[in-house]
Amino acid sequence: MSVLINKFKEVSLSVLPITLIVIILNFTVVPIKTEMLIRFIIGAIFVIIGLGIFLFGAEIGIGPIGNLMGETIAKTNKSYLVGLLGFVLGFLITVAEPDLQILARQVNNATGGIVSGSLILIIVSIGVGVMVAIGLLRILYEKPLNKLFTIVYSILLLLGICVSEEFLAISVDASGATTGAMTTPFILALGLGVSQLKGGKTSEEDSFGLVGIASTGPILAVMIMNIITGTNNIQGQAEVFVPYTGIFTPYLQELPKLMRESIITLLPIFILFLIFNLIKFKLSKKNRNKILKGLIYTYIGLVLFLSGVNAGFMEVGRVMGHGIANLESSWMLPTIGFILGMVVVLAEPAVYVLTEQVEDVTSGHIRKNMILGTLSLGIAFAVTISMLRIMIPNLKLWHFLLPGFGLATFLSYKVPPIFVGIAYDSGGVASGPMTATFILAFAQGAANAIPTANVLIDGFGVIAMVAMTPLVAIQILGLLFKIKANKGGADLDEFNE
Repeated sequence: MSVLINKFKEVSLSVLPITLIVIILNFTVVPIKTEMLIRFIIGAIFVIIGLGIFLFGAEIGIGPIGNLMGETIAKTNKSYLVGLLGFVLGFLITVAEPDLQILARQVNNATGGIVSGSLILIIVSIGVGVMVAIGLLRILYEKPLNKLFTIVYSILLLLGICVSEEFLAISVDASGATTGAMTTPFILALGLGVSQLKGGKTSEEDSFGLVGIASTGPILAVMIMNIITGTNNIQGQAEVFVPYTGIFTPYLQELPKLMRESIITLLPIFILFLIFNLIKFKLSKKNRNKILKGLIYTYIGLVLFLSGVNAGFMEVGRVMGHGIANLESSWMLPTIGFILGMVVVLAEPAVYVLTEQVEDVTSGHIRKNMILGTLSLGIAFAVTISMLRIMIPNLKLWHFLLPGFGLATFLSYKVPPIFVGIAYDSGGVASGPMTATFILAFAQGAANAIPTANVLIDGFGVIAMVAMTPLVAIQILGLLFKIKANKGGADLDEFNE
């Protein structure tokens, strides 16, 4: 119980800043209806309670399942089985990811059905499955992570030249949306399980990077889909927004739907666990029940968290983005974007899972708060740049993404290897459900208010930016660690002990 209480305290300190910022903006810059503000505050309470319960459940349920499956995969020691199991697990966990389902619906609505949400869901899940398989094989054969990322991102840069601008935004946004509240804890644990069983000098650094590898799959898959289908010149349209009436109406509407969706989300993991436990794990009754209890906590937390985000945060994000973009002071939009970017990442569930694993695996050498602070600053710049893109038509998404990914690849050869894995994993976890709802809704609201903006291109690019900046920010942190270690005569191998 004390662990759960500590989770609530930690989450409260993370969610309260964004709540206070919205309340302050309401009374100073963009007044919103009283009903909407109350719904937002209720949503914040749901987010705090839900996120606390979710993280507790993930710790005792999702994490152990991923570790056990990772160890089981590694024990096969057969390339084709590692690849096949990696693909199946990657596909199943992604197709049920809530963030991806949210994005798929938004793409479907924004394109008027031209790009089917179901198609995006399947294509992206295949991409993740393929890259999870490749990532596990990399760990098994101890191939350098930076070289794999160099190859993959070189392919992405070449494909990026061939795809239409709107699909560039959709592909990278899909990448960010796949590594959300459900997928990240599982993939992190899967990579940790394989690397620990494999052992060796590089086992610690190999425990990171699988999320980053997995998140390149959606970009490749959507880009290839665009090249094959030849779909382009889609004129984005704003999603039709019908304001809610009544304080509790959206919660009553969202709760049953989210209860069903969350069951679907957890069902693949639950079934896989039962099958693997019967065939391979053979856990004691006590350990099995503890994991099942963790899955129940995860389910309850996920339902409450997503209810708060969908019913309380999304409409406020859309309305505030629209209102701030309509203000006469043009500097307000990027400035508020910077502030929101700094605090929104602190409320992402997967960020906590990653940062806790970093601190744990490195025995405290790389502190959780240091990673959180670096991510916060990086995401702040990402949202700011996204707001400037909406305001200035000549600024294109690729102007930032291509140099950003190029710089990240260059830095991967200059920093300690463990920071490469952490950086690319951070790019995935930073763009979770809070970003996919509140920040995306904020950007789309702003894009809808500015006549020169294209909702599909400018509104969807924000997740792409949020997924890219941590790659650079965390590796710059790694560079600072390296410089400090060299000046102090320290051994960089301390990160790999």
